[in-house]
Amino acid sequence: MLFQIIHISGTTIYFVFFILLCWIGSVPRTNPGARWWACAILAAAVSRTLLFALDGAGDPRATLLLYGLFTSLEKTLLAIGVIRFLGLEAGERPVRHAAVLVGGWLAIAWLVPVLPLWTMRAALAVFNASLLAFVAVACLRRRPPDTGPWLTIAALASGLLALHWATAFPLAAAFPRWRVIGLAIGTVLVLLQYLALLAGILRQFQKRLTDAESHALELAYFDPLTGLNNKNYLSKIFEQALMLATRPHHMVAVCYIDLDNFKPINDSAGHKTGDKVLQEVARRLKGCIRSTDISARIGGDEFVVVATQLEQAGQVDRIASKLLDRLRADIQIDGTAYPLGASIGISLYPQHGDTLSSLIDAADEAMYRVKSTRKNGYALYDRPTARPDGAGA
Repeated sequence: MLFQIIHISGTTIYFVFFILLCWIGSVPRTNPGARWWACAILAAAVSRTLLFALDGAGDPRATLLLYGLFTSLEKTLLAIGVIRFLGLEAGERPVRHAAVLVGGWLAIAWLVPVLPLWTMRAALAVFNASLLAFVAVACLRRRPPDTGPWLTIAALASGLLALHWATAFPLAAAFPRWRVIGLAIGTVLVLLQYLALLAGILRQFQKRLTDAESHALELAYFDPLTGLNNKNYLSKIFEQALMLATRPHHMVAVCYIDLDNFKPINDSAGHKTGDKVLQEVARRLKGCIRSTDISARIGGDEFVVVATQLEQAGQVDRIASKLLDRLRADIQIDGTAYPLGASIGISLYPQHGDTLSSLIDAADEAMYRVKSTRKNGYALYDRPTARPDGAGA
């Protein structure tokens, strides 16, 4: 009765694992090992079903042949799945050849009655134990870091199964009760093995989703050319900058930067050189702002710097002068010096607006006042004129 319970419960769980692995294997770009393991656990379920159906009801040689063919097929598919999962393509051909040899030997031993039954058992035990030992070593030594501890657990279960197969037939011959005990142990180890492999794939799948989400956030919040933040990021983070500005005597400055002389460079030297100029501008902006400030590219040659935690309006002049000095310096691209410059408009929170949009509009208006004079200067929104020497108006 216990023998039947173990068979039925084990086979049922095998079929559940088969369905789960098939489902996971159907997900696009999932590691191909899942599909091979689905076939392997199905072969294990069929071998268990045959053993249960034919046990004690017919020729023991025929029973061992059918059981041996399906259980060796399961180990073959399991090993190939591990090879595909870990990218060990060189090991697949020897596994296939060994499977053909053991299958052929089982068939020959069944067709030639003079060959003793133990030769079939020995061939099956050696083959299965060898493949399980290979799976254990491969999972332990080549486990990907994105599978967590699960391939280590699979390696442990595979190693114990290899020992189980190496000793199962001699122990069953010496201790008849071992037939039931060994079946129970083998069932538990197989379930642990496939559960660990399944969990390893799910962990890898989770890592893939996490990386995809992180990449999507990068695309959403960063400019791919310069590596600076973009306007989406500014909109998201600006509320936090305003929270800092609610402290006593703190303010926020929005500096709208439009490059001077960029279009002639882009037209004469080409877009590739223009891209390099923009990348150099981004490096300069990163290098001259404080750790609490935010720099972003919001258009072709338009940038925004948000300066936070300012305690007095005089700091705005120092920040704008520093930005202007860095952007005025010639840019060296492939041995050629390109003169640049910038027109900067500045608005302050809360004096000139209480939203990012209103502050950018105010700073943009101030920037156009600079553009309309002599360029290469900066102006505060509520100041009527802009001096090109960068000293303010």
